[in-house]
Amino acid sequence: MLAFYNEHHGQHRGRVEIYRGEMVPCFEKPERADLVVAEFARRGLGQIVTPRGVSLASLERIHTPRYLHFLRNAWNDWLALDPANAGKDAFPSVWPVRSLRDDIEPDNFSARMGLYSMDSGTPLTAGTWIAAKTGADCAVNAAHALRLGEKGTFALTRPPGHHAGADFFGGYCFLNNAALAAQHLLDDGARKVAILDIDYHHGNGTQSIFYRRDDVLFVSIHGDPRTEFPFYLGHADETGDGAGLGYNMNLPLARGATPAQWFAALETACIRIASYAPDALVVSLGVDTWAGDPISSFTLQSADFLRIGERIGYLGLPAAFVFEGGYAVDEIGVNVVNVLEGFETAA
Repeated sequence: MLAFYNEHHGQHRGRVEIYRGEMVPCFEKPERADLVVAEFARRGLGQIVTPRGVSLASLERIHTPRYLHFLRNAWNDWLALDPANAGKDAFPSVWPVRSLRDDIEPDNFSARMGLYSMDSGTPLTAGTWIAAKTGADCAVNAAHALRLGEKGTFALTRPPGHHAGADFFGGYCFLNNAALAAQHLLDDGARKVAILDIDYHHGNGTQSIFYRRDDVLFVSIHGDPRTEFPFYLGHADETGDGAGLGYNMNLPLARGATPAQWFAALETACIRIASYAPDALVVSLGVDTWAGDPISSFTLQSADFLRIGERIGYLGLPAAFVFEGGYAVDEIGVNVVNVLEGFETAA
């Protein structure tokens, strides 16, 4: 397996996040990727390379120009308010909820942050842009390598991406790596692409980006949004709209779902993907479904992640895996690489 590693991921290092009304150390931290790359190398699963940079035009295939402009300049704008802000992360504090306008970009920085965000738990730091942009480079390179003949690739990057929409960040995500990979595959000649999201939390950003399209099938297995973040998308009745009707499948599961229940959902997902007959597959690979994850509530064990990779491999599709969530840091390397090894074994 060819892995594209984001050597700049550590530049995005949030100090704290807001969790259940308190400022706590960030769950999404550089050690996550460090442990995955170490385990990947230890097992000798494949080559680890750094990506070639992609153009902003490639990012604009998914994200709006004004959002990208905001994200590129946000840290400098934050410092312009007060040089002392260099010692603080930036957080949004106000949002354009229903009945408020979002078509006019405010001059006020805090208002702009709210315009382009979905929560108050995602810190923006001095290194956010370079880390997120290099992560997008990894995802597009991973997709391109499939078109060049690789059977499996891995975008080994953070911050994650699947909560980021076309014009907003949140859920620790800034650029939607899975969506960028899928779009590149299409731009590079694929007719149809499937995205399988197996993170504990629904990939709301990915769903919203492709919801009205039939050239990308989005399938997600996740915690029920009635109780789990991101709360406002991910229900089973969301099946697409317009040309995309029937090309969105959500498989929400209750807190505490057993491995048997989870694998039944995976089988349903794989059957739908096989019937769609895509040219390639993008996997949003979150391992916060592990029983010991600190902010999730499924019960998968480390050995189960080998089975996940094997089942995905049995689809017989070229696949780009994109690293998403998973916050039990000590076990994250084993769990992620188990999926990749299982895929390699089956493929």
